Amino acid sequence: MPKDVVRQDAAALRARFDAVRARSVAWAAPLSAEDLCVQTMADVSPGKWHLAHTTWFWETFLLKPGLDGYAEFDPRFCFLFNSYYEAIGERHARPERGFLTRPSIEEVLAYRSHVDGAVRRWFEKAGASALKAYAEVVLTGFAHEEQHQELFLTDIKHVLSANSFPETAYKEGALSAVAELTARPPDPDWVAYEGGLCEFGHAHEGFAFDNEGPAHKAWLEPFALASRPVSNAEYLAFIEDGGYERPEFWLADGWAEVQERGRRAPFYWREIEDGWREFTLHGLEPIDPDAPVSHVDYFEASAFAAWSGFRLPEEREWERAAASYDAEAGRWTAPGARLHPTPADGPGPLYGLFGEVWEWTRSAYSPYPGYRAPTGAIGEYNGKFMCGQFVLRGGSALTQPGHVRASYRNFFYPGSQWQMTGLRLARDV
Repeated sequence: MPKDVVRQDAAALRARFDAVRARSVAWAAPLSAEDLCVQTMADVSPGKWHLAHTTWFWETFLLKPGLDGYAEFDPRFCFLFNSYYEAIGERHARPERGFLTRPSIEEVLAYRSHVDGAVRRWFEKAGASALKAYAEVVLTGFAHEEQHQELFLTDIKHVLSANSFPETAYKEGALSAVAELTARPPDPDWVAYEGGLCEFGHAHEGFAFDNEGPAHKAWLEPFALASRPVSNAEYLAFIEDGGYERPEFWLADGWAEVQERGRRAPFYWREIEDGWREFTLHGLEPIDPDAPVSHVDYFEASAFAAWSGFRLPEEREWERAAASYDAEAGRWTAPGARLHPTPADGPGPLYGLFGEVWEWTRSAYSPYPGYRAPTGAIGEYNGKFMCGQFVLRGGSALTQPGHVRASYRNFFYPGSQWQMTGLRLARDV
């Protein structure tokens, strides 16, 4: 059992539960029922679905097996709000979640209230044996909901970007004055690291996802990382040098994707009469030249690195560099915060490692040596996706506080752009 659960009593865990659950509802508060029902592509889930699915998780993995006499709010919801857990049973097709005009948002919020009350009763009754038996479920439930809070924001950004009115914003807030966006070839400062046999993976107290372990040793050759993520101005130089028209920089699958979809810029960039603009959760805004470029997929990140004469880091190189930095010091999302990357800041010599943008690595998402997926349905959380995806590190400006560690492994398919993903250059030494 994780030691941080041993040290906490049920009241402290209940307080954390209440805080996490309240945050999900707060993110939904500025939106209408219509906003929360829309699905603009298969990867995007409606906001209403996120609110219900995170509730289903607590009901399915904690309440049904762990609370005597628990009565389901609506047995049909298991089919509607199961995401991908084959062991649980059949489920509504992911690309058709936008068809779910019913249940209404009012019914989903009532579902949340029903489950929240039952979880509180579970905490009131939970003794040491129950905490021990369900420790992983409780901590995974917190982390799972935090992940969906970030997905909620990235998904609603995609939904709002499809609106006919480009000024549509999730959250009002004027952008501080920024310099004009002009192309600037990359000329990064480099931070060098010695090679050798190093330890990787989660080996500390506290919660971590199963894919962060087991802790293991691996050999690194000497390498260097750029001191900050690639900026918008640097990415514009790639565009203006014909980066999207030059196949020599692209992986074959990436070049095919560019040709098929007609990609010519990061996903939310818009070229209008007086120059480039970027759609953000604050509306259509001028592009900050010094902020990290965001919403580029793995293929774009890889092509930019090849064009620049460098490469993407291996995930273990990134973790080796990040191990000496405090993840808590990253710029995480919070009430009143800007919901978009800003110029990387903080204690150096590496800047913006935590927060701002998820940074693509060139490492395929695969199991660490000795990895075994947990048993049962909850073991489907990470392990079964270890094929065809790439690892990202560090979190973004939409990641929830306290969620990410140096060992944290995010993963997406190489053509995914709708998440707040960017890159940092690496090179051999």
